[in-house]
Amino acid sequence: MPLVNTKEMFKAAYEGGYAIGAFNVNNMEIIQGIVEAGKKLNAPLILRVSKGARAYANHTYLVKLVEAAVEETGLPIALHLDHGPDFETCKSCIDGGFTSVMIDGSHLPYEENVALTKKVVDYAHAHGVTVEGELGQLAGVEDDVNVSAEDASYTNPDQVYDFVTRTGVDSLAIAIGTSHGAYKFKPGQKPQLRFDILEEVSQKLPGFPIVLHGASSVVPEFVEIINNYGGEMPDAIGIPEEMLRQSAQMAVCKINIDSDLRLAMTAAIRKYMAENPSHFDPRQYLKPAREAIQGMVEHKINTVLGCGGKA
Repeated sequence: MPLVNTKEMFKAAYEGGYAIGAFNVNNMEIIQGIVEAGKKLNAPLILRVSKGARAYANHTYLVKLVEAAVEETGLPIALHLDHGPDFETCKSCIDGGFTSVMIDGSHLPYEENVALTKKVVDYAHAHGVTVEGELGQLAGVEDDVNVSAEDASYTNPDQVYDFVTRTGVDSLAIAIGTSHGAYKFKPGQKPQLRFDILEEVSQKLPGFPIVLHGASSVVPEFVEIINNYGGEMPDAIGIPEEMLRQSAQMAVCKINIDSDLRLAMTAAIRKYMAENPSHFDPRQYLKPAREAIQGMVEHKINTVLGCGGKA
C-alpha cells in the first residue's frame, strides 16, 4: 500500500464520529513507536513533519522512514507537512513525496491568507495532495510556531464558508481554545474549549473536516518523572482528554499531538539514564523511549481519538 492523502480517511472519520491522530515525527524511534501502536490497534495514522524536523532529520530520510513504516505495517498513513510557512516549502514537500500539506497563513490579513492558501491548493490538487488551511491563531510555543497570548485569536465562524469556498482547502484548522506546547495555561486557569464556535463552524460547513492543533494533554505522569529526574515543569497544564474526545465526536477529524510524545520520550530517557548512569549505548535508552511513544499513542487512540479498528 502506498502513502495516502487525507481525503478518504477524513470522510470516514466525520461519518464515524472519531478523529485521526496526527503525530509529529523527528526520527526513526518516534516513527516506530507511533506505527507499532497503529498496527496493534489497526488505526489509520497521519505522520506530521514540521519545517524544523526537515531541517533536523533531512527531508529524504523522513520520507523513506515513513515509506518503510507503510511497507512494514500496511496501514493507511498520510505524510503531512505541519505549519508550512510559505508556498515554496509546501511545493518542496509536494514534489518530494508528501501526500498532505498545511499552509499556515493564519498570521496574515484575511485576503492574503486566502490568496496564499489558494495558490498552494491549486498546486497540491494538481498532484493529488490534500491541503489544510488555518483561520484563527493559537497561542503558544512549539517548534516553528511562536504566538503570544496577546496575538492569539479565536476563529471567526462568519469567515469559514467564504474561506473554504474560495480556497478549495480539504480541511480547516480552527482556534477554539487549544494552545501549542506544554505550557498552555497559567497556574489555576481552567482549560475550556469553545464548543459553541466548533458547533457554529460545523453548521456553516456541514460534513467538512475540522482540525485541532495544540491538543496535547500534558500527561501528569510524565511531567512528574521529568521533575523527579532533574527537570522543572511544575506549571505544565494541557487540554483535558474528555474535551478532545467530545470534539472528535463532533466535526473534528484530525487532532494534532506532539508535546505528549516529547514528554513521554524525554521522561523515559531521563529515567533510564538516572537508573543506569554507566550505560552509553543509545539502543538501550532509546528502546524504552520508543516503548513510551507506543504506549502514549495507544492511549490516545483508545481514549481520545476513537479510531482503533478503522484502518
